[in-house]
Amino acid sequence: MKTRIVVLGAGFGGLELTTILSDALGAEIDLVLIDKADSFVFGFSKLDVMFGRQESAAVRHAYRDIVKPGVRFFKTHVQSIDPTTKRVVTDAGTFDADLLIVALGADIDLSATPGLTEEGTEFYTVPGAFALRDVLATFKGGHAIIGVCGKTFKCPPAPSETALLLHDHLVARGLREVSQISVVIPFGKPIPPSPDTSEAILAAFEERGIQFVKDHLVAALDPVRKIAMLDDGSEMPYALFLGVPVHRLPKVVAESGLADGPWVPVNKQTLETTFPGVYAVGDVNGVGTPKAGVFAEGAARVVAEGIIAKLRGGEAPSPYTGAGSCFIEFGGERVGRVDVNFLGGPKPTGTYQPPSHALGEEKLEFGSSRIQRWFGREWSAKG
Repeated sequence: MKTRIVVLGAGFGGLELTTILSDALGAEIDLVLIDKADSFVFGFSKLDVMFGRQESAAVRHAYRDIVKPGVRFFKTHVQSIDPTTKRVVTDAGTFDADLLIVALGADIDLSATPGLTEEGTEFYTVPGAFALRDVLATFKGGHAIIGVCGKTFKCPPAPSETALLLHDHLVARGLREVSQISVVIPFGKPIPPSPDTSEAILAAFEERGIQFVKDHLVAALDPVRKIAMLDDGSEMPYALFLGVPVHRLPKVVAESGLADGPWVPVNKQTLETTFPGVYAVGDVNGVGTPKAGVFAEGAARVVAEGIIAKLRGGEAPSPYTGAGSCFIEFGGERVGRVDVNFLGGPKPTGTYQPPSHALGEEKLEFGSSRIQRWFGREWSAKG
């Protein structure tokens, strides 16, 4: 009989895992890939659409285009997960697995921050970011706050990138002199594992007159008075609020018994949960890496190699090191890069590469190569 593999979530982790297993095992497996969405969107593409650099239709990659040996995709909602029996109940039916991979990411919770739902200007969901394109196009100037509402959030560089891209956007529209930009973030530095990267971002902020409010969260908004209330009780007036909402474990995962605390605990070397044959990949786990696609992708490779070794009888893969590279938009079509390693040594480390047009091209190739690999078609992240 074919080995039954169920992968929940078709983000970086789910797509990479599915591709590797299909390429290596093909007809030997029956792999079911499940996601509630009908298409994949890169995190950086949300900013491209938001700032008018791409059309929304161009950055959506339909899951129906996935045609891989041994793989079946289902667009459906997951109702329940039983990690003991590896049974998943969905709106499309029940799936039993020999191996179960949970890669459902982190859910965005606007309701956790009073006033954020009413204000409605967040850029961490696809609909939210896409809707902001029109908001930014009609913004007349004033104080713009990029505000983080929870301590854990996807893609830690994104708030800083958004501030720098907003600066360029306002300059292009002749509004920078009548606008202020502030970034409220719960860290002491923009990128804590890499002092050099943080210093470069802070220097870019100073050069552009962007205020960095460190070690604070936005606790609530008053959309009527246009006031952001911080976690120390202080207030900041705003004309435009761009929010990073609270992130939470998906409810179906929390109810499954997989979680112990805010996220799913895993073996840091193998990404296996406390339930044999059940793995947690990407934002859903508490392995200790940032919640970003590149780390989910790296974790998926380790899990895939472990599954292949288990089914083929080969050697176990090298332990997961939590290494990855993040591109950082500095504006002006210049992109920097930070290479970080969270689990390979006694403490997290990061190496910084200054912004350049060459790294901008490297970022484009990063996106294009993933779409070619996962979806089997050509695509340009530049449009």
